[in-house]
Amino acid sequence: MAPSTKTRERIVQASLALFNAQGERNVTTNHIAAHLGISPGNLYYHFRNKQAIVAELFGQYEAHVDAFLRLPEGRALTIADKTLYLEALLAAMWRFRFLHRDLEHLLDSDAELAARYRLFARRCLQAGGAIYQGFVEAGILRMQPAQIEALALNAWILMTSWVRFLGTTAGQTADLNEDSLRRGIYQVLALEDGYIAEPAREAVEALHRRLHVPLEQVL
Repeated sequence: MAPSTKTRERIVQASLALFNAQGERNVTTNHIAAHLGISPGNLYYHFRNKQAIVAELFGQYEAHVDAFLRLPEGRALTIADKTLYLEALLAAMWRFRFLHRDLEHLLDSDAELAARYRLFARRCLQAGGAIYQGFVEAGILRMQPAQIEALALNAWILMTSWVRFLGTTAGQTADLNEDSLRRGIYQVLALEDGYIAEPAREAVEALHRRLHVPLEQVL
């Protein structure tokens, strides 16, 4: 890796860590440069401003979600896939938690990022609907098309608002923890309760127990 490439990657990773720990609004480019022990000019050589760093991180998050939020090729979905999807969502939420916590501010601050996010949201809703349809075809869920559409939308709303809920209701802001996010994943799974096909119920309930975090640990 070339020195300039290495510095750029260090800036991205340090920014992610600082944004996650302190909130994006509380971190300046000077903070990032000081954290890395480089000059502000060196940082600006790679990124013209903080918005450019946020855009880079969103691109990584976007690519990561796009990579796993899709149907497997050449086979039907299984209960194990449900676990993989939910655990992947948890990992993505945790790694890029500042995006969820500061989303409205970030989109209000950058029209280009807001446009990218709208396209990303549409892709996620389409992919989520296709995955739910896949679980129906695999005999794991029983739903009609209108129910699939509503469930995909409800899951998206829950996932994208869960961190805000933690901040406003549970008082968690910069001190988010993985258990709190895991409860959010559990809530997504709970949305499906009325649609589980009986042959799959035992396996899905085992997944419920695996992901459950007592509410008193969250509120």
